[in-house]
Amino acid sequence: MDWIKRGVVWTPSGDLWWARKYATCPTPFRRQDGTLRLFIQCRDENNVGRIGYVDVDPEDPLRVLKVSDEPVLDCGAPGAFDDNGVFQTTVIRMPDGRVLMYYVGFELCHHIRYRLLTGLAVSHDDGDSFQRVKATPVLERSSAEMYFRCGNFVLPRQGGGVRMWYVAGSEWEEIDGKSMPIYDIRYIESDDGITWPEEGRVVLPVDLAREHGFGRPYIIDEAGLFRMFYSIRGRFPRAYHLGYAESPDGLNWTRKDEEMNLEASAEGWDSESVEYSAVVESAGRTFCFYNGNDFGVTGFGLAELQP
Repeated sequence: MDWIKRGVVWTPSGDLWWARKYATCPTPFRRQDGTLRLFIQCRDENNVGRIGYVDVDPEDPLRVLKVSDEPVLDCGAPGAFDDNGVFQTTVIRMPDGRVLMYYVGFELCHHIRYRLLTGLAVSHDDGDSFQRVKATPVLERSSAEMYFRCGNFVLPRQGGGVRMWYVAGSEWEEIDGKSMPIYDIRYIESDDGITWPEEGRVVLPVDLAREHGFGRPYIIDEAGLFRMFYSIRGRFPRAYHLGYAESPDGLNWTRKDEEMNLEASAEGWDSESVEYSAVVESAGRTFCFYNGNDFGVTGFGLAELQP
């Protein structure tokens, strides 16, 4: 793939209470009026993340049309799995018209740094507001996946129900003097999108010699070819870079990371890392939204695939 970087799309100005800094994990959603909406996580002055959106012109995604004044999903109740921040990973329109948002809840812990589990919220107004389906996770911790059941991407399943690719694991390891999570990409299915198995099938194992985990996969189903764009958490240096894989069925994947060809720049907003890629077609062109340095502290940017 030959990507041309187009620059930063949006960075918080600091004027909004919920979006003082960061614009993490741009997650695209096509609204009914054709607008391209990017759901993002921004952080307040206490570094707590909430979910809002940035609307862009589908023909020129560098042109911002609107930014949400308030978050569409706030933190959970005190003591809940998502009381210290929320982080969107999939926003999808279902056949019945509902818009589902699968999100990660950030829970601080004492003996480990944090726990990340998956929640579900629904919108009945085309993504302007969301309500939790329940206050507890839809991917609750289990004996096989104790600390991380997160970073998911969901697609409708032929014949009904949904398919999910997600990040899961039960280990921490000290890397370069810091405790870091160990997790791979797994797969599960659900008939209703709410009730899920306690353990998934590993479909993309982590290579512990050079990496310790993956970021949210973003998957395109091209009628016989599944294409996965994902983030790789490297060991040395301890930074994100982008990966790419292909599969005939969504279960058996071949890594082709060298074909992604979207690396950190020599200088500027994405010079230290690149992560959270989301690839969409719009107005006959193919765009990749992604984050740069430090999980999106410099905003989110855009690259365009050359024919």
